[in-house]
Amino acid sequence: MDWKNKLYFGDNLRILREHVATESVDLIYLDPPFNSSATYSVLFKEKSSEESAAQITAFEDTWQWSLESEAVYKEIVESGPRSSPN
Repeated sequence: MDWKNKLYFGDNLRILREHVATESVDLIYLDPPFNSSATYSVLFKEKSSEESAAQITAFEDTWQWSLESEAVYKEIVESGPRSSPN
């Protein structure tokens, strides 16, 4: 089945490169807070609606500058698209 809308989970640059046709994206919406240094969890409730001790980590927002980050930044700055006059 060919889906019209898809949701991808992961690093947006990797997803764009591996799964999305060039020049086919108009907008990328990033919802989580950026670089909050927090861990966000999903909390569960019991059938009785009481809070449950069960939880699962949804994601950790602890981004750090790394050699990979630096390489991607350099690639984008040096070979990324140039702005076109409107």
